[in-house]
Amino acid sequence: MRPRPPVRGRGILSGTGLIITGLTATIVALLFPIWSYADRSGTSADVLNAQTVATRYGPLSALDREFVVKVRLAGLWELPAGRQALQKGTTAAVRTAGQHLVDGHTFLDERVRDVASQLGLQLPNEPNEQQKQWLATLDSAQGVEYDRQFANILRLAHGRVFSLVAQVRASTRNSLVRTLADDANTTVLDHIKILEATGYVDFDALAEQLAADSTPPITRSPGPPGPTADPVPAVPVTPTYTLPPPASSPLPTGS
Repeated sequence: MRPRPPVRGRGILSGTGLIITGLTATIVALLFPIWSYADRSGTSADVLNAQTVATRYGPLSALDREFVVKVRLAGLWELPAGRQALQKGTTAAVRTAGQHLVDGHTFLDERVRDVASQLGLQLPNEPNEQQKQWLATLDSAQGVEYDRQFANILRLAHGRVFSLVAQVRASTRNSLVRTLADDANTTVLDHIKILEATGYVDFDALAEQLAADSTPPITRSPGPPGPTADPVPAVPVTPTYTLPPPASSPLPTGS
């Protein structure tokens, strides 16, 4: 019996089917990332929009609210720390730094309470646990050790908040928060310089501590603003204090 010749049509159809299947798989692979990206609901923009509320001064984000709270918290512990330095500081430079803390945070606390009132935000009335620990450390320190602890603890705290101020000032869409960030930037920079002028700041240890800090998660921020009674725009106030010339480095212990 003679063998049947191969059926050419069937082979052609099989080859065509493989080509079509391959092309379909390629198209699906190309389209899937586009579809999956467009369908995502957890992007940064989505999170920002979900945590942002509308106010008459512009959108108010969770970061904006966190910033307002942290300005208030700073005053709750740095004001008493400044007053304490006026009494316990052993050098004129440390006492001058204490006066700058008192002046700066008296000014900022008035500003932040005004802003919070107009935005309908609730503010804390006592320092957080970390700030209480810092105050306890300063309470127990005496003499030159107090000066050293005061300068380094306060300089570390201001270094941490300085980056937050810059982030908020660069990104906020709320006019009240923007002017508060301007005032905070001026005050925090003044405090950084005056603390460094004490001559006690350990820049190596400071750099290591700041480098070791990971970006902290946003702590529980106050809820969205509630109704307010026809607020008026805040008028930025210019601090009246000026930065003194740098002080000379303190003498070593026992000199």
